[in-house]
Parts: sequence; C-alpha cells; structure tokens
Amino acid sequence: MKRAKKKSTQRRLQSNGHIAPQSGHIATQEDDDMYQEPHRVIKIPVNQLKLSELDLKEEHTRVLTANDPNVANNITKFNYHSHCYKIDPPGGQDNLAIHLNFEGSTLRKEGAEAREQATYYLKYKEDLAEAKKKMIVEEHGKAEDENDPFENRKNQFNYSERAAQTFNNPLRERCVSTKPPKVINFSGCVTQWEIYDRYMGDYVMQVAEQELLKGQEKRGGGSGSNISDASQNTGATKSDDMVHSQRMGNALKKIERMLNQNVDDEIFQDFKYWDDTSDAFRDGEGSLLPLWRFHTERSKRKQVTALAWNPKYPDLFSVGYGSYDFMRQGGGMICCFSLKNTSYPEYTFTTESGVMCLNFHSEHCSLLAVGCYDGIVMVYDVRNRGNRPIYSSSIRTGKHTDPVWQVQWQIEDIAKELSFFSISSDGRVANWTMSKNELKMEPVMQLKVANASNDDPEDTLLPGLAGGCCFDFNGVSEHLFIVGTEEGKIHKCSKAYSGQYLETYLGHHMAVYSIRWNPFHERIFISCSADWTVKLWDHNISTAVMSFDLGNAVGDVAWSPYSASVFAAVTSDGKVHVFDLAENKHEPLCEQKVVKRAKLTHITFNQQDPIIIVGDDRGGCNSLKLSPNLRLNHGHVNVQQQAEVLESLLASASIKPIE
Repeated sequence: MKRAKKKSTQRRLQSNGHIAPQSGHIATQEDDDMYQEPHRVIKIPVNQLKLSELDLKEEHTRVLTANDPNVANNITKFNYHSHCYKIDPPGGQDNLAIHLNFEGSTLRKEGAEAREQATYYLKYKEDLAEAKKKMIVEEHGKAEDENDPFENRKNQFNYSERAAQTFNNPLRERCVSTKPPKVINFSGCVTQWEIYDRYMGDYVMQVAEQELLKGQEKRGGGSGSNISDASQNTGATKSDDMVHSQRMGNALKKIERMLNQNVDDEIFQDFKYWDDTSDAFRDGEGSLLPLWRFHTERSKRKQVTALAWNPKYPDLFSVGYGSYDFMRQGGGMICCFSLKNTSYPEYTFTTESGVMCLNFHSEHCSLLAVGCYDGIVMVYDVRNRGNRPIYSSSIRTGKHTDPVWQVQWQIEDIAKELSFFSISSDGRVANWTMSKNELKMEPVMQLKVANASNDDPEDTLLPGLAGGCCFDFNGVSEHLFIVGTEEGKIHKCSKAYSGQYLETYLGHHMAVYSIRWNPFHERIFISCSADWTVKLWDHNISTAVMSFDLGNAVGDVAWSPYSASVFAAVTSDGKVHVFDLAENKHEPLCEQKVVKRAKLTHITFNQQDPIIIVGDDRGGCNSLKLSPNLRLNHGHVNVQQQAEVLESLLASASIKPIE
C-alpha cells in the first residue's frame, strides 16, 4: 500500500510540473511491475449456451470400448475363388495393443545354464579381487600377504553401526521356495511275443483252476461228480479257444461301442445335450431332431411290423420284421438294437414266418413274446445265443389260424406261472400260459360280428367272427380290455364275461390299427384307423370325445410316458404328428416328414429319454429327439396333476354319457 501511494504521488507531481522525471525512478517502477500478478478478465462469448444449475450438475456417462479407432474396418480384398471383391472380416488381433513386453531372465538353479552362469560370476569375482590386490600393491608397494590398513575401513555411504541394525527377514519368491515335482520318463513297447506270453499265462491259470476244481470234486466222490466232470470237460473244451470265448466277445463288444461312439460323436452329443433354442421364440410349435437310422442288410426287403422298448434297459429296443402284403410273405426276423451301438444289432433271431408283433415282459426283461403271420406265438430269451425259442405254440397245444396282430404280457398276483395274451384275425383272444415244457392255450373271448341295427333278421343270422387287429388292457382294472377290429368297431370286454361285449363304440369306418389306454387316466383311450383319423374316447361314453383327421392312413399311435395330454401318430405319407391337447386341441404341435418314398408303420416313446422310434416299410428305424416344446413335463411327472389336466380337457369337450 505504501509503494502504491508513493507511485501515485510521483505521477501527480510530474503531471503538475513540480518534479522532473528521472531515469532511475523509471527503471525501479518497471522492475516492480514485473513481479505483480497479471490481471484476469473473463469474457463470455455472445453465442454461448446458457445452462441452469440443474443442467450443470447433470452427469454424462461415457463408454470406453476396446476398439482401436485407427484400425480400418472396411478393408476389401479380391477373392480369387469367388472372382469378386469381399470384405475382409475383422481379425482377433486387430484391436490388440501391447503396452509392456519383456523377456524373462529367471533360470532354474538345477539347470546347466544356471550352473554355467554361477561359475562365470564366481570367476569374475575372483578376477576382480585379484585385480584389486594388484592395484593396491602397485600403489603402495606392499606385498599381497601384508595387512592392508584400508581393508576393513568404513564406508561413508552405506555404513551403519551394528547396534542400530535390525533383523530383516530375507525376501523369498514362490518359485524359489517351492520345489518342483519329480518327473520320471516312462516308456515301453508292446510286441507280438509279449501279447502271446500274457495270453498263455492267463491260459495256464485257467487250466490250473480247472484242475483244482476237478481234484476237489473227486475227493467229494459220488455219482454227481461224474456228471459235473463231464460238464466241466465240455466247458473246458469250449473255453480253450480264447479267440471265440465269452470274455473275448465281451471285450470286442466294448471296443465296438467305443469306436462307434467316437465315429458318431456329434450325434451322441446332440442326443445328450442339444436342445432346439428356437422353441423359445415359437409358442405352440416344436420340431424333431433326426439322430440315428437302425437297419441291417438282411432287413432291406422287409417291413418293420413291431417295436418294443425294454422296460429295464432304456437303451435297448427290439424290432420285428415281416410283411403286411399277403402276396409277399417270407421269413421273419427279430433284431435287438442298442443306443450304445447303433451300427449293428446286439441280438438277432430268425423265424420261418414273418413277425407281426412282439412285447417284453415288465419284470423278466429278457423274455420276449412274439406273434407270427402263420398264427404261431413264441417266447424268446434274448440272453440265449441260440436261434431257437424257449417256448413255441403248435397244432397239438393250440394255435391261431390267422396272423397274430398283437401280444401283451399281463402280470397277475394269483397266477404262479407267466402268461400273455394274443389277438388274431381268426376272431379269438387267447391266453398263453408258460408251463414247464409247453405253451398252453386258453381261449378268452371270441369276437362275434356286432350289427349296428337289428331291423333285418337276416343280418342277425349271419355266422362268423370279427377279425381282431389290436387290444389293450386297462392299467387299473386288470380284467377290463378293449379290442379294435377290422370292421372299424371297438369293443369293451372283460375276462369275467367272455360271452358278450360290455360296450361297442362306433366311429371308425375302416380297420382299427392301434388302440391304447392313457397311462395317467383310467377312463381314456385313443385309437387310430386306416380311415385317416385318430379318436379320443371315454369308455363310459359311446361316441368319441375328440377326433383328428391326419389326411392319410394312420399306422400307429402312442401316448407319451411323461404327459397325459401328449401323443404321437405316424401316417402312410412318412410324417410324424405330435399333439399336446393342453396346448392345442385342434392341430398338432409338430408335423414333420421323416422318410421319403416310404410309409411309416409304427411309433413308440422311450420311457426315460426324450426320443421316439419310428419304423417304415423299407426295413429301417429312425430315432428322433423331441424339442423342448414337445416335452414340457419331461423329468418331473406328477400322476395326479396329469390326470386332472386330462379331466379338465374332457370337461371342456361336448360329450353325452350313456343312458
């Protein structure tokens, strides 16, 4: 403040002319102005945007991306293969920026290079110490062995007294503190003589075990030992051939399955894990994914006439081959395929007549009942390697006179012997009991021709039996079963009343090919016919509850094991129709053509996996996987809830009960 007043006084005096300006004073004034802070004037532009306090406090988010703006994204190159210019797709290293890159210099102590480096440093220190001694001798003129007064002198830069030092723990790196695991190189080779010696050693052990068993049985004595010796001798002769032994067969079977799964690895991955993600964007629609096609060279000229899954092993199913053409009858064949080995059947059996139907026993899963075109029924044990059945019907014990269209096992608590039922075009439903040596036939019902009207007395006097095509037993009432005939009529029958029908259902105009009870509802069953229709029935109502026209002859229909409202049917034009009544009562969720220039004959659902098997008239079986929209309830089945769903569907339909 004093300096400013002084300057203003001088300026006034100079302006009035009292004091003349001096050069020394002017220099001092300029020096004073040099150290003063400059004046700051803030000017607002005319076109500046005026913002309020809220606008100024608003935060703007900026997004940082890893894309380099200097990298071109529209590079076009000439493609000599397509003879045109194509845009070069961006590469994975285009936007990569390396900020730090250096080569490591860490060596392992046990390595040869580390030892060479340690030797080099040790020699360098020795040479340095020797050069230092020589330099001291040259400067001071003393010998090397004389005491050096400067040897233990203190360093003025990093010297510190011992009393002021504290103990510092040495730093250790992880790579130094840990010891690497020991690595041992192992190698070997397998030669032909080593394999031979291994098999011969195994053979010697088997012979020694057999001799030991023989010695124990001879010590026991008795007549029974001679029989056992003879049986063991025959078994020994069979086991001598190690190439054709049972153990070799099992080993080769496992190798074959492993090779097959490696070859078809993509299909097996789709079977286990793939799901159609497009189902999430299409409500009320589904699709079928083709997996494998099962066929053999011997079944090319035959038709698939029967399909059945094994109840215990979900990957095993049997296929019956025959012919529906009356003029082209020949031998039949049964093949048991497995999903683990899709290239060749696990078991194969041949029959003199064409196979028309087959069914696995629910408890004894190795027993397979078979019905043939010549009216003979047989029982095979798939564990036996022989081609002969364990039971077979004949004229002496009784047989059907026409083709057997369906067989079905039925478990009864009272009966001690196993039995199954069959139906044939001769108009008879028979019960077959497996006794000790033969099959015993017991007629259950004769299918009499039922007339729709009794106005004409001549029609009531016409003799004959109605040809049976299919039947199915109720899951709750074991005595109750329904029968489909060639006339298109469906009869409700009972094993307790074999003389008459309990009810006759009219609706189909041609032969009924398949009829099935619903596995969740005791009153509902479904039927398919050659008149292009699939009908849903309530056995307490004489008319069909629902009817679906599929546009071609329907070969087979099947309920799904996981939902009461889902069923599938196959038609003669090669299509598979999958319905879900809970989603759509009028149209199928999936209508997909599976084969070309072939007719589909049968269909069946797997009890565990979401797949179906369909057979055609060219000897092939196609496996298909259901998309997620076709198996909404798969994996968690509530029987009571499924029955209620179907009951609500029946309540919504316009039906009239029988008076």
